[in-house]
Amino acid sequence: MTTAPERTADLYPTRGAREVLVERKDPVVWSAPGTPGPFTDEELAGFDRDGFLAVDQLLTPDEVGVYHAELERLVNDPEMRANERSIVEPRSQEIRSIFEVHRISEVFARLAADPRVAGRARQILGSDVYVHQSRINVKPGFGASGFYWHSDFETWHAEDGLPNMRTVSVSIALTRNYDTNGGLMIMPGSHRTFLGCAGETPKDNYKKSLQMQDAGTPSDEALTGLAAEYGIKLFTGAAGSATWFDCNAMHGSGDNITPYPRSNVFIVFNSVENAAVEPFAAPVRRPEFIGARDFTPVK
Repeated sequence: MTTAPERTADLYPTRGAREVLVERKDPVVWSAPGTPGPFTDEELAGFDRDGFLAVDQLLTPDEVGVYHAELERLVNDPEMRANERSIVEPRSQEIRSIFEVHRISEVFARLAADPRVAGRARQILGSDVYVHQSRINVKPGFGASGFYWHSDFETWHAEDGLPNMRTVSVSIALTRNYDTNGGLMIMPGSHRTFLGCAGETPKDNYKKSLQMQDAGTPSDEALTGLAAEYGIKLFTGAAGSATWFDCNAMHGSGDNITPYPRSNVFIVFNSVENAAVEPFAAPVRRPEFIGARDFTPVK
C-alpha cells in the first residue's frame, strides 16, 4: 500500500462560499501525437476537443454475455448486498451500484487490464495508470433514479485529493442504451472549464452522495449557462459500446422509467504521476473502495 504524498497547491478551489469558474490548467490529452495505442491521432484530437469519445463496439457479443452474467451474479449475491461496497436505491432499496469490482471479481479485473481498455487510458494520460475507482451500475426499468449533473473531478479533487485533471473514465454498456432509458449525457467542451461548487463537505458525505447527490452539485444557473455554451450530447448504442470521457466533463443521466434496463461497468483510470494527496475540500478521505490510494500500475 502506498501512502499519499504531501498536499500540493490547490489549482481548482471548490466547496467555498460561492460558485467559481476556473479555466482548466491541465492538458486533456497528455501523450504526444503518434504515441502508439488503440486510438488514432484523429480520435485523440476529437477527445481533446469534446472531452469524450464513443467506441461503437469495444466488446464482442460473447464478451458482453460474460460481463453481464458477472454483473448479475454480484447484484444477486446476498452477501454482496450486505457489503459496504453496495449502494442501494433510496426508493426501491434495490442495488444501484457496486464499487471496487476490479478487486472483488477476477472477471472485471481482467477487463480493467485489457489492452483495449487500459491501453486507451495510458494513451490519453501519457503514463502508466492505476484504477482510482471501478463499479457496476444497474438501472432496471420502471423507476431507477439517475445521476444528477456533476463533474467527477470536482468530487475527486475535493474529497479524494486528486491534484490535477489527469484522470479518465470509461463507461462500457452491458445492455443497449436507448435514447429513453436514462442514458449518459455530456456537455461537449465543458471539460475546459472547472466549476467550483458552493457549500462545505459534510463528514462521510459519500454515504449520502452515492444515493442522492448534494454537496458538489452545480446550481441551476451555472448548469443553464454551461448548457447554453456547450449543448448536451446523449449517448446511445448497443451492448458492448463504450464512452470515454474526461474527468472534468459535465455529465449526468436521467431516471429510467422505461421497461428497458440499463447496466454498465464504469472504470476510472488515474495517472500514476497524479497520485492522490489529502482531500482539498473535505474533512476526511473517502474509503479506499471509492477512491483508491494503492497507486500500483495496471499491468
